[in-house]
Amino acid sequence: MLGVKLVHSAPGRPAGRGKIERAFGTIQQQFLVEVTGDGQHPARHPVASLEELNDLPGRWVRTVCHARVHSETGQAPQARYAAAGPPARPEPALLKEAFSWSVIRLVRKTATVALEGNVYCVDPFLAGRKVELVFDPFDLTQVTVYWGGRKVGTAVPQVIGRHAHPKAPPDEDPAPAALTGVDYLQLIADADQAALGQQLNLAALDGGDDPAQGGDQGGGDQEGRR
Repeated sequence: MLGVKLVHSAPGRPAGRGKIERAFGTIQQQFLVEVTGDGQHPARHPVASLEELNDLPGRWVRTVCHARVHSETGQAPQARYAAAGPPARPEPALLKEAFSWSVIRLVRKTATVALEGNVYCVDPFLAGRKVELVFDPFDLTQVTVYWGGRKVGTAVPQVIGRHAHPKAPPDEDPAPAALTGVDYLQLIADADQAALGQQLNLAALDGGDDPAQGGDQGGGDQEGRR
């Protein structure tokens, strides 16, 4: 649907996990060791807050990880990504369907089906058949019915006692953790900030005349739109 596949590596075959293991190793050796230490030496950059801990990895990725030339491709990951052009974004409806949950249920002789204590009516021809119910775990009032791999309609709610699936994750922020943060990472953060500032300055130079300075261009149109 979204072109994403979950591929499991075979037990005892570490070669199937080479890429992710290499990524984990790089993060451990170049970033985490600076924040947490290596068991023999303390952290060189104790993180002062959760906000800093959330901010530093992104700066390290942009300034170091994505800017370094990859030995296999001969390109920096950021340059390779940019060369492919802007990514195609899936439609919201497709995203919603991709992250929906599904269960298999047997339709009763009364052409009804149960889901987490709720009762729904389906097409009578499905009576006695097993169907797949596809739904948003946070909204059990809308359920789509599939049979034989084909969409065959929607389940009409008859008795709704539960509006969200009991296993749906709660919409709550976790309690803030007391964490700490180092010169190496601070240098990366400063370099990243300087690079972002330079990009903004270049964008301002390419933008032409500053509207805040006034000028005659388009003045009549702007006044008319007011």
